[in-house]
Amino acid sequence: MKSTATKVAKLSKDELRSLVNPGERPTLKTIARISGLAITTVSRAMRDGADIGSDTKELVTRIADAIGYVPNRAGLRLRTGRTNVITLVVPEVGEVMTNASRLTSSIAREMRGTQFHLNVLPWFPDEDPLRPIKYIVETGSADAVIFNMTEPEDERVAYLLKKQFPFVTHGRTNWADQHAYYDYDNTAFIRVALSRLAKRGRKNILAVLPPRNQNYAQDMIRGLEEASEQFGIQYRISKNADSDQSSDDIRHWVTLRLEQSPEIDAVLCTSSKDAIAAIVAIEKHGLVLGKDIDVYGKEVFPILKMFRENIIVETEDVSLAGRFMARAAIQQLEDPDLPLMQKLEIPTAPPE
Repeated sequence: MKSTATKVAKLSKDELRSLVNPGERPTLKTIARISGLAITTVSRAMRDGADIGSDTKELVTRIADAIGYVPNRAGLRLRTGRTNVITLVVPEVGEVMTNASRLTSSIAREMRGTQFHLNVLPWFPDEDPLRPIKYIVETGSADAVIFNMTEPEDERVAYLLKKQFPFVTHGRTNWADQHAYYDYDNTAFIRVALSRLAKRGRKNILAVLPPRNQNYAQDMIRGLEEASEQFGIQYRISKNADSDQSSDDIRHWVTLRLEQSPEIDAVLCTSSKDAIAAIVAIEKHGLVLGKDIDVYGKEVFPILKMFRENIIVETEDVSLAGRFMARAAIQQLEDPDLPLMQKLEIPTAPPE
């Protein structure tokens, strides 16, 4: 057996792949046959068993990678009650420039090389956001779940806490002390925005915010209330347009507001889509961006400066959130006794 393992360890990936029988689906038995190891040894090596040497683990991993072995999740679930799946639940919004793709990519990259796999499950604006969460828990289709667009008293969080099911949120809730999360301090974001706009002499701001029911929208409103007095700025929040609406809707309502309130000298936007729509409305209204009026936009993709140089931009690196949330979910599954991972990213004003 030992001599077989030694010989196999010297084979290339192509040579290892050639040892799989035509039409054979690689299994633990396949790895055992190729390596000369017992199936139980291969199984323990795949689970990183403490009684298995590092050389053996390395050999088994190398063979599994070369021959394209994929664990049988049904068998895994029967043996351990686990699926090794973490599901990301994200809203289907139909817009290209959202943070969903960046989140998915960064979570997947962080999970690469681990025993866990990522599934992505969309939910639609016209359905109950609790439905996909209940589906995951009731079917046991994942070991943990990650989701965003949290509300202060989010029913998804309440349900998962009651079920004691591992989860991580992108955004805080009123129960943030009880669950893992990654959040961007949107109160501080508003404070930084108003500070920068005040230095440019802006006094009357129109804010296009997320839907009011979402926690980060309420953080932004709190920021406007606190910082507007400090910087001597008047603000109004768009009542008819929010960041979840289409670009055409946002453009229409910004145009109408500019017609009704010509004293507006800045538009504060919370996404690239909103900022671009606002700029289109501003330029059609005959105003010069950066001179007559400013647009302050938050983006997750570096696109706004390519669209218009005179826009004021703040970047939220969603990939940091994705990597953190992946680690936070994995920790709950591998080391459930450790403190929950929680992080609040606080933006700061760049040097002028």
